[in-house]
Amino acid sequence: MKKSLIALGATLACLGSVHAQSSVQATGLVDVYVGSMRLAGNAKSTSVVGSGGMTTSWFGFKGTEDLGGGLKANFLLTSFFRADTGAPGRFNGDPFFSRDANVGLSGNFGSVSLGRGMAPNFLPTILLNPFGDSFTIAPLVLHANLGTTAVPGTTPADTGWGNQVVYTTPVFGGLKANLHYQFGEQAGKGGKNNTGLNVMYFGGPLTVMGFYENAQISNPIQSLFGAKKTDWMVGGAYDFSVAKVYATYGKAKTDGAGDDRKTFSLSGEVPVMNGVGAIKASVARTKMDNTDVRRTTTSVGYDHNMSKRTDLYAVYMRDQLTGVNSGNSLILGIRHRF
Repeated sequence: MKKSLIALGATLACLGSVHAQSSVQATGLVDVYVGSMRLAGNAKSTSVVGSGGMTTSWFGFKGTEDLGGGLKANFLLTSFFRADTGAPGRFNGDPFFSRDANVGLSGNFGSVSLGRGMAPNFLPTILLNPFGDSFTIAPLVLHANLGTTAVPGTTPADTGWGNQVVYTTPVFGGLKANLHYQFGEQAGKGGKNNTGLNVMYFGGPLTVMGFYENAQISNPIQSLFGAKKTDWMVGGAYDFSVAKVYATYGKAKTDGAGDDRKTFSLSGEVPVMNGVGAIKASVARTKMDNTDVRRTTTSVGYDHNMSKRTDLYAVYMRDQLTGVNSGNSLILGIRHRF
């Protein structure tokens, strides 16, 4: 009996040790705004209570396990939702775990993950403008992902890719890269796929980034494109302490379609009240190569931190498109991280 108790105690001690080396965290963000929205070409403004004024609302779980020797297992299961109505996803039909659904290993070699995760375009786009990942009022993000009939968006296959393998290099003097490959999962040889990479450098006040994508598959619901789509962007930011400036330039096209688009953006951010708040401004312009059609979007706003997890924001946006009426939008919102 005594030996059995000793064995049981040793087993429980081992289980406790394993548990101490593992962690699972519930995490997420809720962002809701009220305002008046009108994009270029819309006949009238629409008064709304909307979700995701500055960041798309999401929730989920992330975890890691220390496997020893510097090796770790990691997973992410996160889902978008619309906090204004409680509906799941960014839109009807969006997969439940459309933000992240992946598992992988990390160590001195970098990391490898399998499943759904960020596309190559996502991090450079959101980190090189002061409005971050706002799909509502960030000019660069709108031009990349929410185009018009006259000026299509430059992102060919969503901001996240499914069925992908991602390798992230270790950091070398502030420089790292992510290599992406999305399987098309068609039988036989010569199947279609998505490939891409991004490179990011963080060196004190200087940030430099770029990405390239070669897309043959749509996302988040996969289907095959009739023609190959490519896009790339380079840009940088410099923090002068009193102000931070951003600039980007990129190009997108569909093979054989004659729809080449060039996008330029310039932005700035000025901290105020000892960093408690920030004044933000950004402009993006996309021009169609084969026509004189241009889309120019400008946003000016203020973001105020109530705490480390909660902020209030107000943003005015003007959207202009060749040949149609301009649109003016104004939103006031609150964002909370947990």
